[in-house]
Amino acid sequence: MKTTLYLIRHGETDWNASHRWQGHADIPLNQRGLRQAKLVAQQLQAEGVQFHAIYSSDLTRAYQTAWQIGALLHLPVQMLPPLREIDVGAWSGLTRSEIEARFPDEMRLIAAGHDVSRGGGETSAAFFQRVTKAMEAMLSQHLGHTLAFVTHGGVVRAITNYVQAASDQPPPPRDHIGNTAITVIEISASQRRVVRFNDVQHLAAQLVSAYPDDAELEESA
Repeated sequence: MKTTLYLIRHGETDWNASHRWQGHADIPLNQRGLRQAKLVAQQLQAEGVQFHAIYSSDLTRAYQTAWQIGALLHLPVQMLPPLREIDVGAWSGLTRSEIEARFPDEMRLIAAGHDVSRGGGETSAAFFQRVTKAMEAMLSQHLGHTLAFVTHGGVVRAITNYVQAASDQPPPPRDHIGNTAITVIEISASQRRVVRFNDVQHLAAQLVSAYPDDAELEESA
């Protein structure tokens, strides 16, 4: 019995475009992001994907993306708050250079390999535990089903790292997760494998945007 999990990052926001950390800030999609969301929905429809359920982070940017998919595939969207991005606390709304200027001690600790809370928000370990616990709970409820998680770049990264660490697959590429990128994981009793990663073939070149996510500090220069 195979369970298939689709991970879809939300469309672009103005804060993505201006390289600002979002975290739990509830920033909506911009016009480009809305177009991306419509196109990923059309891609999934064209592929004939038959979801049993669509789950979304409760943040607006994810829900707006999920709504486009659900509307086209005639499925309701169910909110799943643990699919939120990492909480970056007081970093929210800041660029990397602003964070470096205002929080130099935190940045030095992170650069030295310490897992400290971002801006008084979550540590990477707490974020990882939150996300993977939610994933396992949903998988146990949907054995043999095809599911969609419409979520954030950091969540996609956490889940793919989690799956590949327990398999014989190499780590995922360090590429930034694109807005509305599709990642697919197949789960059976004997193995879990990432079979599609960071796929943005549904977007024309001028619509591709791959801004760093809030959980990947070392990638976000």
